[in-house]
Amino acid sequence: MSQKASKKAVVVVDTPPAPPPAAEETPPPVIETLTTLIKKFGPQSIISTTNTQASAQRKVRAAVQTQYPMLSADELEEILPKKEGLTAVRCQGHITLIVVSKAPVFFQERDGPYFPTLRLLHKYPFLLPRMQCDIGGCKFVVSGANVMCPGLTHPTGGHVVPSLPVGTLVQVGIEGKQHAAAIGTLLMSSDDIVKLNKGHAVESVHCLCDGLWRTTQI
Repeated sequence: MSQKASKKAVVVVDTPPAPPPAAEETPPPVIETLTTLIKKFGPQSIISTTNTQASAQRKVRAAVQTQYPMLSADELEEILPKKEGLTAVRCQGHITLIVVSKAPVFFQERDGPYFPTLRLLHKYPFLLPRMQCDIGGCKFVVSGANVMCPGLTHPTGGHVVPSLPVGTLVQVGIEGKQHAAAIGTLLMSSDDIVKLNKGHAVESVHCLCDGLWRTTQI
């Protein structure tokens, strides 16, 4: 009796091709806000630099004079001299710096108000109403943190300028210090700062030792 060698059937399975590797997702671009750009301002923030025409210079001077009516004609001429001309430095986030003799003097977001730089404010401290924080909040203010109500309402070291509405541009001084440590906008009215005495009172936009402060020339 003969034995036949058994044969096993070989089953071929079609393997689907491996999918192509997923493309790396490009992270979304960082959208700079006024606060973030000013605090980390540097050469990388600048898009273009333009020497403004006479008509644009007149427009800037008129806007600054309207916003800061306390400036005399001589003081306005000192800050924005006609003979020097103005340079507009366009930056990310629709922010523009006004530069005179390579020194930044004002900055603006879109068509918003003109903020003075701290260096200019130290020369003309009457430009903005002065809120004052007690000495305990100093390290937070100079690091760019928003200013809290209790620092301004401190019984001995704080000071709140009365009757200011939300959105007012203010300077923030420190107890015992002559010059302002920060510039910002009110997140609540003066009355609410005193009444509620909690939460963020001032949004810090520009402070000592931030990127714009370290930029003495452009």
